[in-house]
Amino acid sequence: LHLVALNFPFSGDMRADFQCFQQAQLAGLTSTYRAFLSSHLQDLATVVRKTDRYHLPVVNLKGETLFTNWESIFDGNGGQFNIHVPIYSFDGRNVMTDSSWPQKVIWHGSTVNGIRLVSNYCETWHTADAGAMGQASPLKTGKLLDQKVYSCNNQFIVLCIENSFVS
Repeated sequence: LHLVALNFPFSGDMRADFQCFQQAQLAGLTSTYRAFLSSHLQDLATVVRKTDRYHLPVVNLKGETLFTNWESIFDGNGGQFNIHVPIYSFDGRNVMTDSSWPQKVIWHGSTVNGIRLVSNYCETWHTADAGAMGQASPLKTGKLLDQKVYSCNNQFIVLCIENSFVS
């Protein structure tokens, strides 16, 4: 399952699933991509199909392993990954080093176990209001699910996950 960043940062007001779908299509990827975010309809941990959660590795755009499987992201340790394995955007840039993402932080709106935090997901990702809050993770911690709260007017990295494997 590929974990890929959108091609530019977003505030808390985003149509992330649509952006993931559209940018994957433009990159020539044939699988379905969903935002790596908890939403009002779904917890982050359940975004990937149940049949694909245990046996497929989570890899970057170049096939390098980030996690042994989807479930391992939600084992309670904050989604610990090797920071030396880059996370790429759909257009092939490394979000950890590219200046297009000045803040190396990803939105997620979840607990360490991938459950939605209704008080911290920028009003279901529909506001960039400075008074609203969203849960996010600084990538320098080496965790996708670090528990930091930020104002929704910040422009952060948004990740997309291939939510169904197509061979």
